Amino acid sequence: MPKLSPTMEEGQIARWVKTEGDTYEANETLAEVDTDKATMEMTALTGGTLLKILKGDGETAALGEAIAIVGNKGEDITTLLNEAASVPAKSEPSTSAAGNGAKEENPRPEPQVIAAKAETRLVASVPATAMPAPQSNGGRLIVSPIAARMAAENSIDLKTITGTGPNGRIIKRDIETALAGGKPAAVPQTIPTFSPSTQVGAAGYRDEPTSQIRRVIASRLTESIGPIPTFYLTVEIEMDNSLALRKQVNSTVAEEQKISVNDIIVKAAAMALIKHPFANASYQDKTIRFYDQADIGVAVAIEEGLITPVVRGANHKGFLEISAEIKSLAAKAKAKKLLPEEYTGATFSISNLGMFGIKEFTAIINPPEAGILAVGGAHPTPVVRDGEIMVRNIMNVTMSCDHRVVDGATGAKFLQTFKQMLEQPGMMSA
Repeated sequence: MPKLSPTMEEGQIARWVKTEGDTYEANETLAEVDTDKATMEMTALTGGTLLKILKGDGETAALGEAIAIVGNKGEDITTLLNEAASVPAKSEPSTSAAGNGAKEENPRPEPQVIAAKAETRLVASVPATAMPAPQSNGGRLIVSPIAARMAAENSIDLKTITGTGPNGRIIKRDIETALAGGKPAAVPQTIPTFSPSTQVGAAGYRDEPTSQIRRVIASRLTESIGPIPTFYLTVEIEMDNSLALRKQVNSTVAEEQKISVNDIIVKAAAMALIKHPFANASYQDKTIRFYDQADIGVAVAIEEGLITPVVRGANHKGFLEISAEIKSLAAKAKAKKLLPEEYTGATFSISNLGMFGIKEFTAIINPPEAGILAVGGAHPTPVVRDGEIMVRNIMNVTMSCDHRVVDGATGAKFLQTFKQMLEQPGMMSA
């Protein structure tokens, strides 16, 4: 199993494009692999024959673990099969997207375990879709990510498709066959009727394979909440001036250029981080690393979990540029087309759930960052100003701080500056 993304530790075979005995040329796709971030095409650098598949569709392999044997047609692979069964998995270097891998010394490829020679390269990412609801085949409908995407794009009801892949898995060619024969009609949505339940006993359940994205989320959160000494600071921010600024900007631009409250929050956080370097730093055991610019990770919800595309140098960018970049990154994230450099290396993160009606929450730090902002929605709230009661749009923001880098006073000063910039947006240009 080759390394197809910077944070990948294992991959799940979505489907083999080639079958055992198939001959292929250089640059042909051998298989599709679900990584922690996307479904990637595993492509051959040289021609050969797929002699034996060691990991089938739906199976997971660690980096460096044998997944297949390739070579010349008809060669004896008994020794290699024994080696693959006895050698423990180990991480191997991956080839680059440009295909800079180790070249074969012989013009004819020797039989080999693919992972052992890293005979793959990352060529493109394709959108992956979450597994559909269970329907058949022992309780669940098995669908490859590409087939699920194609079905969604063409309004095909997967329950009308008979899978021809392993264990009844619906694969790309099944969708192509359905499209060639006429697109099946979508199942009409009807309102169900209910009768009094007589069900007793414990609820039934089903187990579905954990996606690579969900596994990485679980691993990263475990790394954060345990080893990192975290504390939380909450502040109330009066958002009326920022809302007025947003309205003013949006009145002068086209619909597709309009900015959101979150775009203003990203800019304010970036400017505040530059004024408080310890908040824009990370703990490195024997050193503290301070960053020259604010690269803001913006949490985006996708089908299988959460990913944080990064707005690089947000402190140098205006609202319109930040807005356009976030829209583009969010669209790519939901389509699972983000490049590794677009979702790694943030210096600070923001998670905004205000649009879902959430008033206040806490967020978990994404290591090695030293902090993350949990942003709630702005709600009209009665407040007292100069002895009079008036209504203001109040937003609650909670900062999670890594105490190894950010002390209580440091975090409080950062939030104070952040609050000032949102309450008086002109401060962002000061």
